[in-house]
Order: sequence, then structure tokens, then C-alpha cells
Amino acid sequence: MTEKGVLELKAIVYEGPQTVNVQEKEMPAVKEGWALIKASHAGICGTDLIIYGGTHPRAAAPLIPGHEFSGTIVSGHPTLQPGTPVTVNPLLSCGTCPPCQSGQAHVCETLQLVGIDCDGGMGEYVQAPIDKIIPLPEGVSLKLGALMEPIAVGVHAVRQAGFVPGDEALVYGAGTIGLCVALSLKNLGARRVVIVETNPDRIRKAEELGFTAIHSLTQDVKEVVSAETNGSGFDFVFDCAGHPAVASQVTEVVKVRGTVVIVASYKKPAALQLQQGMFKELSIRFVRVYTHKDFEIAAELVAKDPNFEKIITHVLPPVEAQKGFELLTTPSDAVKVMYHFE
Repeated sequence: MTEKGVLELKAIVYEGPQTVNVQEKEMPAVKEGWALIKASHAGICGTDLIIYGGTHPRAAAPLIPGHEFSGTIVSGHPTLQPGTPVTVNPLLSCGTCPPCQSGQAHVCETLQLVGIDCDGGMGEYVQAPIDKIIPLPEGVSLKLGALMEPIAVGVHAVRQAGFVPGDEALVYGAGTIGLCVALSLKNLGARRVVIVETNPDRIRKAEELGFTAIHSLTQDVKEVVSAETNGSGFDFVFDCAGHPAVASQVTEVVKVRGTVVIVASYKKPAALQLQQGMFKELSIRFVRVYTHKDFEIAAELVAKDPNFEKIITHVLPPVEAQKGFELLTTPSDAVKVMYHFE
């Protein structure tokens, strides 16, 4: 509290390219229809790295980032009591565009997010729309609650793909999203999931979670896939890597009439083998974020599978704000890095 009696909060603030610091910020007035949350854990996402690099088209300094977070209700919620552990669906939709009006608010024409277009969860307190606040299932920690958003991404990718229990899948990328997709597939009934990765530390993490991993720098992915599938390819291939080399390969490792799902965000055009896609009569799906139901399913999966927590490799105090971003922008064994606000 300042000398004038104004409540303050400590927060990690994006100050400009490659710079985050802890600052004292004035507590904002909570907006109508929103509730105040005492933040507990907040994860660094790939989008936060774009903000940190200074290239995000909407995020402007000074900004408290963080759209993957958990905490406890402080005030303003009509049904959840103070102290209730929660996570937040950070999507902010306009409610009036054609996608919103047709029940597809997650692809709103002017979609915004808490932590990008307004201050987010990397501070002691954060406000969020009441209808986007999700209570954590009993037994799910606040630490794991902050992973709910990327798990919802994984759930959404699997559900939108048209996946059926018993199908087999290949996942490119063993970062947070790739591992969340793989664990979602496993929990939703996949018969087999194989992960392709270049980073030895992340390969070890995938194997720790019980998956077969292909090291694409030392193994021929197409040869291994052919051996694993008797030459047929996988029912589904999920691109969670977003690398041009992956885009050019996905049509080769999926079976005839199989499905390729583009989960990663490509910043530049990439080459797909469209003729091969035609000859094999493939389906190619693009997915973005998640729906509220995906969040609800993610909460159910988290409550029953402790393996999700193994994705979290680092939990840091806010004073190590810069270190958290450096772990993910320089070579390290980091997968999911979080901050813990006491």
C-alpha cells in the first residue's frame, strides 16, 4: 500500500524487447462482470516469448503478461466463494461477429486474450471475466491448474481432428503443446502415440512420460514410421513443431486417407506436398486455441493423470523473471517454466 493508501501489487512487467522486471503496480479497479483472483502460478507460453522478443503485433509495453495461470477467488464472483482454487479461460471474444453468433467464439474475428490485450496472470492479483473462471477439480494443485490452458489446446486439437479411440498418432514436437497433445491422445483412447523431436532433453521427457520417441537428427523418421506401421503410416499426424522441415514431411508419414492436424503457429509460409496429399486423399485440419468444453475436459484429464505435472520443469519466484524467459530462449532442458506468487 502506498502512502496515499492506494493498494499495490507486485508483478512481472514486460518493459520492452528482451526485458522483463518486477514492478510495483497500482491495483486496477475490477471491471463489471469480472472477478478478482489472487494469482498463484503463471506459465510462460510460446506467445509470451513472442511478446518478450518485441514482435507481437498487439502486446504493448508496459504489460503484465501471462494467459496460463491459476489462483484463488478474492472477490466479485457470484457463486464461487473467496479462496476457491480456479484457473481461467483467457479468451476475450466480442460476442457480436458471425463466429461468436454461431457459437464459435474461440475463433472470434477480433479475438483477444488476457495477458496480451490486457494485464494477465504474472502478478500477485489478476482480474478475469466471471464466465471464464473455472474451478479446479478436487485434488488438482494450483501448480497444475496453471497448465490447464495448454492442456485445453491439446484436447481441442484431438477433438477437432476427428480422432476415434483406437487410432494411432504421430506427434511432431515434445514441447509443452506437443506433450499435452500426446497425453490427451493417450487419455482419450489412442492405441499408440509416437513423438518426433530434435532436442535430446525433450526426447528424454517424452520417454519419461511413456512415449516412444524418434530423434529426427539421428534417425530417419520415414524409415522408423514405416517399420512401426508396416509401411502404412499413422492415422493422425499432429504438427506441434511449426518447422518447415516438418510441414514438408507430414504427408509422407500419414496413412492413405489419414488426417494431418496443424497445431503449431507458422509465422512464415511453409511447403506442403499438396500432390501427395491429393494422391493419398488426405484431410488437413487447422486448429486454434480451445472452446470452454475443451477446458472442462482438460480439467477431467488432469484430475486423473498425474503425468501432466511432469511437463512442468521449472517453477521460479517472480524475482527470477528474466531467468524464466532466458531458460526458454537459450539452450536448456526447460519445457514448461512457471512463476509462483506466494
